[in-house]
Amino acid sequence: MARLPAQLIRAKRDGGELTDDEIRELMVAITDGSIPDYQVSALLMAIFFRGLSDRELATWADAMVRSGDVLDLSAIARAKVDKHSTGGVGDKISLPLAPAVAACGVAVPMVSGRGLGHTGGTLDKLEAIPGFRVDLSVERFAALVDELGVCLIGQTARIAPADKRLYALRDVTGTVESIPLIASSIMSKKLAEGIDGLVLDCKVGRGAFMKRLDDARALCKAIRTIGEAAGKQVTCVLTAMDAPIGTHVGNALEVLESVRVLQGGGPADTRELTVVLGGEMLALGGVVADAAAGAARIAAALDDGSALAVFRRLVEAQGGDPRVCDDPEAVLPRARVTEPLVATTAGVITAVDAEDVGVAGVWLGAGRRTKEDAVVPGAGVVLAAQVGERVEVGQLLATLHHDAPGGDRVDQARRLVTDAFRIDPAATATAPGTRVLEVLRGTVPA
Repeated sequence: MARLPAQLIRAKRDGGELTDDEIRELMVAITDGSIPDYQVSALLMAIFFRGLSDRELATWADAMVRSGDVLDLSAIARAKVDKHSTGGVGDKISLPLAPAVAACGVAVPMVSGRGLGHTGGTLDKLEAIPGFRVDLSVERFAALVDELGVCLIGQTARIAPADKRLYALRDVTGTVESIPLIASSIMSKKLAEGIDGLVLDCKVGRGAFMKRLDDARALCKAIRTIGEAAGKQVTCVLTAMDAPIGTHVGNALEVLESVRVLQGGGPADTRELTVVLGGEMLALGGVVADAAAGAARIAAALDDGSALAVFRRLVEAQGGDPRVCDDPEAVLPRARVTEPLVATTAGVITAVDAEDVGVAGVWLGAGRRTKEDAVVPGAGVVLAAQVGERVEVGQLLATLHHDAPGGDRVDQARRLVTDAFRIDPAATATAPGTRVLEVLRGTVPA
């Protein structure tokens, strides 16, 4: 590169722009380790404060994609569309969504992640199904997407390796919250999947990474900018994440709820998100006239058993026990201890703090405090009362599921879940509202 790394850092620090060639050469050096951590960290901090122009952002993300393998799924005739969630509590939507979309004619090649912090990960949920494997080869992944229309695996070392180093450094340098760095991290992995389009479920609220609507819109704009530059269609759906999604939080518990949705039931908000996001995916895939028609198709697939049939084949193909589709409670691992929590005040529930419930799940063993932690598949929280509902003294609010007979971790979880419920004696009961806040489609506005 014409300028030394230190010169590039200074240029970005002072508000200048890097050329496309400079960005590409930097990404090669980041990937092969020829630029040291301290210089990469300094560059990340400069980007954190100065941002990236739309051109820089598109090139940065493209260079991250090209740091590793890009899956070639061009031999698959169906349109290929994925969904990505920015992370939430009780967010099991990928499990019913992917097979439902596949049942409607759009392929879903989904590379998913594990849970860290108070938000859960799709891989941990899938691995709660006895025998289910997420460590398939790229070749087997492509074959199953072709055969079944869907496959869900974990990220391999061959997909966007630059992101692995950049994310690790962002995590320890106070630069995680940078919008361009978040957007490029997400899109580098998604574009490497060989997809035609992407639906982003951008969570907003107390239990989300993005607490404010304006920040969520900014992230969506950045992701759509990257997608547009890469020739991919991206739709962003902004959804409320103040309260947990559905009623079950925890890996096996969320599989149980997902199967109920695939059987045509389940909580209204879990079904709503599955139907809305699926409708957008079908619209991007070109198999319906618009998202509303797509939503109707997804709802029908959930109700007529076709989505469940695809899920059964997926579970079998990835080594899992297909009986989970018929009697999930008999197949899925259970916690050794269940502990009810009841209301001590009568009134209307005005809030159920998603972050508190998510952190409680971690204390119970459903999530990780460090990347090395093992999860307890059956651990978690089951909610028995929702926002807007009136409760009486002694009425069940939630049940804790864990393997520990007691101790500080369970005490912490008990306090968090109890505090998560805000009960107002003077409030009036209300019906639950939609979780969908906004939908952003089409060309990115200037």
